[in-house]
Amino acid sequence: MNIKEKPLTIKNWSPEDRPREKLLLRGKAALTDAELIAILLGTGNRTHSALDLGKKVLAASGHDLHKLAACSVKELMAIKGIGMAKAITLVATMELGRRRKDYEYNEKPKIAGSKDVYNILKSDLMDIPHEEFWMIVLNRANRMIKKVQISQGGVSGTVADPKIIFKIALDALASGIILAHNHPSGNLTASQADLDLTKKLSAGGKLLDIQVLDHIIIGGQKYFSFADEGLI
Repeated sequence: MNIKEKPLTIKNWSPEDRPREKLLLRGKAALTDAELIAILLGTGNRTHSALDLGKKVLAASGHDLHKLAACSVKELMAIKGIGMAKAITLVATMELGRRRKDYEYNEKPKIAGSKDVYNILKSDLMDIPHEEFWMIVLNRANRMIKKVQISQGGVSGTVADPKIIFKIALDALASGIILAHNHPSGNLTASQADLDLTKKLSAGGKLLDIQVLDHIIIGGQKYFSFADEGLI
């Protein structure tokens, strides 16, 4: 006699194999990325468990959490089994992870080079589909006073108004500033507009005794530094 087997759901698994129970028994570090996503999703559907859906989400983003963080609600909903509520949960979670980075800089870090700038701004600029222009305002000891978003544009450009940039710097009694923007395409080549703006702001800074120390272009997990390349 043939007995038709029913699909094995997470509830039928051994407790140490269920994502939630596994976290309690063995700690969060023991979980795979798919298992962590399964906990966020909460439930599966008629044909897939929450873990199956977690694996599908990872596969759709090439098993790259940086790419997953850049996904919109609409893009996540294109994955079969991911509805609006689940997509919103994933987007919100990724945003919390990005914002967490901001709390690492409460003690005004000292900027010693381009890598420090990248580490401070990567959470703001590396996962977004449009261009944004930011600046870091520094005191005389090269410690960050604050970081400020100057403008937000489209896929291929954004406007950086020198008057706004220097007003912010003057109001903060800054001794130096660092410019930064992203290239959503991942191309780190500085455009002629980037070069011209940097030159213009450097010249204006000298008149105000505010040094433009660097201009960083962030493209995904990589960056280009004008200072490192001798362009400033």
